[in-house]
Amino acid sequence: MSNDFQPIDAILSELEALQNLVTTQGERIDFLEIAQNTSGPRPAGGDGPPPGAPVHWLLLEQADRAQLWPRFVDWVLWLADRYEIANDQLPRECWFRHGAVVEELTALWTSHGSAYQGEEDSGAAPYLWQDALARAIERVNRLWIPGSCRTGTHRDKDRKPWMSPAYREAATSAGPPGAAAPAPPSAPTEES
Repeated sequence: MSNDFQPIDAILSELEALQNLVTTQGERIDFLEIAQNTSGPRPAGGDGPPPGAPVHWLLLEQADRAQLWPRFVDWVLWLADRYEIANDQLPRECWFRHGAVVEELTALWTSHGSAYQGEEDSGAAPYLWQDALARAIERVNRLWIPGSCRTGTHRDKDRKPWMSPAYREAATSAGPPGAAAPAPPSAPTEES
């Protein structure tokens, strides 16, 4: 009786192998499409920086930001799915609202473009990128408020912004540590 089922077992085994092959090829196609569209800060016309060129969101012109942001978001979504990043590692609902998280992910995005599509032929670059990814995920987890953002409710950190004119003036007038303190203003004399 078991001989009658051998061909079916062989067919099922072949079907499973084919399904795995199709899945793997589908993942490769997905990656190539995403890599082509999101690998780096290159405008659609082919002009602009090559894959892996740094992106400084605050210094980009509005048109460049509008063009790069969707590509960046697509890459982050690919990264999260490909590496099975959980919500307790990266807040799914609000990662894009945490400036430091965006900067960390931007660095990963540009370094990914450099590691996998750069001009240099370095076999170690993808491995080094994988190592950087592991360290970046640890840092990302410290850059947001896990308690509230994990539950899907975004909450900004309770902090005072550093970039205010009053704070800048106070820090600037203090001078560097160890420098001679400015002389106090002279007391008015009776002659004045």
